[in-house]
Amino acid sequence: MNIASLEDDPAQAQLIHHTLVCNGHDCTVFSQGKDLLAALSRSPAFDLLLLDWQIPDINGIDVVRWVRANLGHAIPVMFLTSRTLEEDLVTGLEAGADDYMIKPIRQGELLARVNALLRRHNPVGSREQPFICGAYEIDPSIDAIRLQGRKIELAPKEYELALLLFRNPGRLFSRDVLSSSVWNREIPATSRTLDTHLSNLRRKLQLGAEHGVRLNSSYALGYRLELTADNYLP
Repeated sequence: MNIASLEDDPAQAQLIHHTLVCNGHDCTVFSQGKDLLAALSRSPAFDLLLLDWQIPDINGIDVVRWVRANLGHAIPVMFLTSRTLEEDLVTGLEAGADDYMIKPIRQGELLARVNALLRRHNPVGSREQPFICGAYEIDPSIDAIRLQGRKIELAPKEYELALLLFRNPGRLFSRDVLSSSVWNREIPATSRTLDTHLSNLRRKLQLGAEHGVRLNSSYALGYRLELTADNYLP
């Protein structure tokens, strides 16, 4: 896949480029936002944009807003930034970003998030292919999730919920998005349906750092399946 990286720090830019190229992607690095926007204006041929937040000429927020206003949502966008405040996360997502990764960059986490975004935005021909997330082997073609070679028995909605999370490590899901994606309807905040299913997943799949993942929850924002070890790649 052809990926554009907007990063003005030479060391960070080199790390991103090296990580992506060594794993089969093409990567074009831009140190200024105006150069990236010029390239996108000529030919929006990139499959994914990785944006630093703070760039000297045009900040990442303005870049993603331009992309969404002029190119729509066809190209996934992920922020790579040192900002850690919750309000910054919300601002980035509301501006149109699909994901958000906190620096320092971990190569395994970067690849996992990149591959998850590419799978989600390019589903044809890839959706039914087996893939790995943490210590888990997921085979959507036969509705199977295995841990250390053993298939985990899940109820249908538990499996759909787990598949959504495993396909998108690092992506933040609100309660409404999870409920509409899995149940095709909004689940009232007073209902325990979603919480029960997530609790069952934690228990049945043994989600934890020892298996390379962690299911994090935020009352205000939602749920995120995080990778916890660089040696676990999709």
